[in-house]
Amino acid sequence: MALPQKGSRIITVDGVAYRWRVRSRPTYSQGIGQAPMTFAVELADSPGRTLVVTTPHPHPGNWMGASATAITPAAVAASIRAALDEGWRPDSPGATYRLSR
Repeated sequence: MALPQKGSRIITVDGVAYRWRVRSRPTYSQGIGQAPMTFAVELADSPGRTLVVTTPHPHPGNWMGASATAITPAAVAASIRAALDEGWRPDSPGATYRLSR
């Protein structure tokens, strides 16, 4: 699954460019506070295997008024490094790689 370029941001981690994105509108489960916020990461130039990171925070667009925490570039970089250490290979095809933070 390739990330849409609209709304995504580029981050360089250890000399490699990645594209990352938080879904702009929450899913129903995120909206009612049952599911936490996630963000997706892939290589910027040649997307392969997508990384989906589940955070412990609610989505900022939740309908219950729960306070949300912004996803910072430092948190994205740390998640990318953790996923790489666990075996995520962004340049190979395959199923979505999931990481919980």
